[in-house]
Amino acid sequence: MPAIPFPKKKVPRERALRELAILEQTYPHAVTALEYRNPFELLIAVILSAQCTDARVNMTTPALFAKYPTPQKLASANPSDVERIIKSCGFFRMKTKNIIAAAKGLVEKHGGEVPKEREELESLAGVGRKTANVVMSVAFSEAAFAVDTHVFRVSHRLGLTLGTTPRQVEEDVTALVPQEKWRFAHHWLILHGREICKAPTPLCAQCPVNELCPTPAIIARTAKAPRRPSAAGAGVRRPARGALAKKKR
Repeated sequence: MPAIPFPKKKVPRERALRELAILEQTYPHAVTALEYRNPFELLIAVILSAQCTDARVNMTTPALFAKYPTPQKLASANPSDVERIIKSCGFFRMKTKNIIAAAKGLVEKHGGEVPKEREELESLAGVGRKTANVVMSVAFSEAAFAVDTHVFRVSHRLGLTLGTTPRQVEEDVTALVPQEKWRFAHHWLILHGREICKAPTPLCAQCPVNELCPTPAIIARTAKAPRRPSAAGAGVRRPARGALAKKKR
């Protein structure tokens, strides 16, 4: 089946609010899948989750935190030892560099504590807006809305946004959700993306917002459309997917 295009226009605000209300009812207890015991562990886990599943991160962090339970311990770690532990998370050299540098930042600038403020979080190695939003909302219950690949995809398929960047998606969705629910809405969309609105093929027949969502109609049209032969020919190979992890998410 051809790739499913996103809707070309947003749904009316009333419909968007109904979609979000249904997701809230469907996933009332949705929380992060990352396992952690304190803000430091959450911060490191989120950095490791770049282009990696939460399940894989959860398999990796017990050994990491057993050896480096505090920012002070991780800040003084031998990079090769850390690389060996986190190798299965992918991009392990860059992630090793980032988590050790982030730990050093916590020790040198914040007394070994994870800051609550966005500006201070984003000053840490490996921490961009998305990671800062996760830490703020999950660890400190602050009003923040993180956009990962699931949130980006589901928000578009539901017609909540036409944003081409995570920041634009964040602005569109938070304009629909009361500020006190931002940190929960992030998890509604993530869980829906993992369980129902999957990439590349959503399970529309099982979707609680199927009747409101604009994507089932797009899927029906896409499935009926005749496939055009590639002008480049079948022998042309696609370039490999991104070879480098971004330093900040």
